[in-house]
Amino acid sequence: MFNQLSQQLKQWYPRRDQQQWVLGTLYQIEGPSYRKPGAMMLFNDLGEQFGLLSGGCLESDIQKQASKVMASQQSMTLCYDGSDEDDMSFLLGIGCGGTIYIILQPLSKANNYLQLPQVMQALEKRQASILLQQISDQAAATDVEFLTANSPLYSEMSAQLEGKNALLIERDKQTWLATCVKPNFHLLIVGGGVDARPLAEMAFTLGWELSLCDPRPANARREHFINVNSILRCAPKALVNEKLFEHFDAAIVMTHNLQLDADALTALQQSSINYLALLGPTSRKQQVLDIAGLDEDKLAIAIAGPAGLRLGGELPEEIALSLLAECQAVVKQMDAQSISGQL
Repeated sequence: MFNQLSQQLKQWYPRRDQQQWVLGTLYQIEGPSYRKPGAMMLFNDLGEQFGLLSGGCLESDIQKQASKVMASQQSMTLCYDGSDEDDMSFLLGIGCGGTIYIILQPLSKANNYLQLPQVMQALEKRQASILLQQISDQAAATDVEFLTANSPLYSEMSAQLEGKNALLIERDKQTWLATCVKPNFHLLIVGGGVDARPLAEMAFTLGWELSLCDPRPANARREHFINVNSILRCAPKALVNEKLFEHFDAAIVMTHNLQLDADALTALQQSSINYLALLGPTSRKQQVLDIAGLDEDKLAIAIAGPAGLRLGGELPEEIALSLLAECQAVVKQMDAQSISGQL
């Protein structure tokens, strides 16, 4: 699965001129929808698909429409109404019951690849950007704009988005979709023991960027952490000197060594992360804080410990699920409650 935009672009870019490509973008929804406006997906003439615009029920039909776009090199807008029994989406089994609107745009050198190389470059530099796409069947190459923080329109568009990922706006008497493209969520795992392996694998599946820190030679071996982006061999107390330090969004400390854990917590108190977890029971947490000389009531960044949601887990894989679920909830500012109210 390549659902994160950065993952899609990495699959597309080396082959951008070897196949015909189409960019699909979800630009509007009415009622419930599996994906939200701003979701993107890539299609090529080999039948390959990268990403999702629905729960998987519409993609085959969207691929057929994308083939028409490849042939005509003209943009196309689609509407799938899941509440209409006569609509194609209902017949395809769309489960959400809402209505979604999609634009398909040809993607080639002739239209500067719809500015996607610039988007990819910004993501690699961990810079946020805004992509403006005109929503029209006649949308042309010039009807896509790429905005960085240095662009005059960036601040204006950011203000209009007000924290939303994407928004339809009226500009020059035309309808545009403004999509904020942000770097992947970046998780730091401090401790490369056996129980960190399923944690890293699950985080990779989520599409997160991963860094792993462990100075011990027997730990954090690359063959056990193939999908980790960066393995840092520095002592945890030296994390503040790493170039990646300012890019971490969350950290889970699990070295199983009191001093290393204490050093990691001390260093990470100087970061801007939104979630900091420490593996182990309450008694161990207090030991680590004492060694670090930290007062829990005066922490710059609160420490989740014992960490994770109460899922009844015991095995490393179950604990990893619990930790990542709590991390996701905290960062997304959700309450981590049962959606159905069953719990």
